[in-house]
This record gives sequence, C-alpha cells and structure tokens, in this order.
Amino acid sequence: MGWRPVIDLIFLQRLTTNLSLPNLLNLRTKDESERTSTKESSSTFVSSSIFVQQGHKQHIQRGRAGNPGSYIFFLIDLMSTFRAIIKTMRPKQWTKNIIVYAALIFDGKFLEPDLFLKTTALFILFCLVSSSVYLLNDLVDIEKDRAHPLKRNRPLASGALKPVYAVVAMVILLGVSLPIAYLLDSTAALILAGYFLMNVAYSFWLKNMVILDVLTIAAGFVLRVAAGAAVVQVERFSPWLYVCITLIALLIALGKRRAELVSLEDGAGEHRAILDEYNVNFLDHLISLTTGATIVTYSLYTFSAQNLPENHLMMLTIPIVIYFLFRYLYLIHVKHLGGAPDELIFKDKPLFFSAAFWGLAAMVILYFSNYHLL
Repeated sequence: MGWRPVIDLIFLQRLTTNLSLPNLLNLRTKDESERTSTKESSSTFVSSSIFVQQGHKQHIQRGRAGNPGSYIFFLIDLMSTFRAIIKTMRPKQWTKNIIVYAALIFDGKFLEPDLFLKTTALFILFCLVSSSVYLLNDLVDIEKDRAHPLKRNRPLASGALKPVYAVVAMVILLGVSLPIAYLLDSTAALILAGYFLMNVAYSFWLKNMVILDVLTIAAGFVLRVAAGAAVVQVERFSPWLYVCITLIALLIALGKRRAELVSLEDGAGEHRAILDEYNVNFLDHLISLTTGATIVTYSLYTFSAQNLPENHLMMLTIPIVIYFLFRYLYLIHVKHLGGAPDELIFKDKPLFFSAAFWGLAAMVILYFSNYHLL
C-alpha cells in the first residue's frame, strides 16, 4: 500500500511529459507524414493502374523528366499492345494459306528450289495480307463481337487493343507486303491486292448478302491458288483442282455458318446479321449438295488430269477424300463443331491424319511415277 502513491506520481509525471506541447507537435507531424506517405503510395498505385489500362502518355512525360520507372511501364504497355496485335492477326489461321503450294505440288515442280522459295515467300505475304484483313474485320465487327460469347474476348472487343493501333498495324502490313509481292511477281501482286479488296467488300457489304457471303469466302481460297500458279508459271495444273478447291472451301464456309447458328441459337442474328437469312435445314441441304459435288469433281480429276500417271494410281486416293469429307460431316452434325475449321483439323486426330495421309499418298504417286518407281 505504501508504494501505490509513488507509482501513481511517476505515471502522472510521464503522462504530463508525453502530453507536452513539443511532443504533441512531433506526434502531429509524424501522423501527417504517415498520411502523406500513404496518399503518395495510393496515388502511385492508382497512377500505375491508369497507365496500364488507359495509356502511357503521362508516363512518357515523366520519363523525359528523368523518371526511370516510367520507361518500365512504357515497355510493359508496348509489349502488351504488341501481343494484342499478334493475337488479332490470328496466326493460327495462317494454315489456310498453305493452299498456295497447290500449284507448285500438282504442277510437278515441288523439287525445284527456286520455285519453292518463291512460293514460300508468297505464303508469307498472304499471311501478312490476311492478317490485315482480320484486323479490318475486328474493327468493323467490334460491337457485334462484344455480344458474342467467345469473340468478346478478342483484343479489340475486350478493350485490350486500341482501334488506332489496329489501323496502324493494318497499314504497315499492307505497305510492306504489296510492294514485295510486286517484286516477286506482278501478276501475283495484282491477285494479292484483289484478295484484299475483295475482303474489304466482304467486311462492309458482301457478308450481309445471302449465299454471296460463303461464295466470297470460297473465292479467297481460289485466289490463293491462282497467285501460287502465277508465281510457279504452271504448265500442267488441272482446272479440275480449281473446282475441287472451290467446293471444299464452300463446304467449310457452310459448316461454319451452321456451327454459328447452332451455338448462338436465338441470338445468332444479333452477332451476324446474315445468319437471319439461313436456317439449319437449308444449310444441311447445301452441305450435302457440296459434299457430293466435291467427291464427283475430285474423282474426275484423278483419271482425267494430264500430269497424272497413266495407270490411274491417283484414283486410290478417292477413298481417303471420302473419309475426310464424311468425318467432317460427322463433326459438324453430331459433335456440333465447325465454328473454327482452321483449329478443327488439328484438334480432331482422324481428320488430321486423313488429310496428312492423302497429302503423302498424292506426293508419292505424283513424283515417284515420274521417275518410274511406281
């Protein structure tokens, strides 16, 4: 009991000392400093978020003032924009341009190195021009893609890529590819320019015209083959192959339309206006008609083309083509696939291996027969 007053006195003295004016000012200054630091940290975080989402103009100005951190943000934003452009260019769909090798292979000139290199250069040019077409399509359909369950994740529709950057990329791709194509072959350059103009017409008008929309898609494949024929300067390329390629491309386009109708159901017309002009029954009739015409046309090619073996060995590839077509029909009718035909051939192993086996068989028959090995 005797120590309690002493303890209370010491406590009161320390409390009075801590609450003195200088200490209170120090505490207030420290508190304000902490609040300022917190505000600065919060401001830095918000500024960084705005930079990532809305651009880098302010950070460039700070970088000029000597802030090295802004350059890091600028590089991150630049890399993000570059990735978004590459994604919009659709590298997976460059496989469609492999068709430019058709003239080189079926004209019997696949083993000539200079023509192979020219065709490869043409393949690259078509990849660049077709990518500019994809950029244009996404710019035109940006609002409709936002209503699509899958396409809304595309860079332009999702806001990851600014439209102005897409326009700049499209101009650069065209500005590089068309002059190089003219140096490669003037006729091929004209076909390449025609291919782009046709796709411009498709993006703005033809895609809204029933039947003409799918015919335009098929025409794109024919133009690829024609450009390859111009570069190779074909001598024995059968006209039947042009018809076969047209029909197969038409079949793929019809299958894609059907897949869109099935997947989008009642909202199909909101995504693509032309889908209101189609129905599943009508597309099924067109697909059946195109499939039968493809088989007949390819069969006529195998025993009537001039550069094929006289023993008609190419007819042995007809069953492979039939299996490929039937497998594709199975995928679009039973599995309800076909919306992305460029990816479908790689995802479905039977479809892929049937195409690869047909290509191998055709090459062996075409080239080994010329050396009398078959």
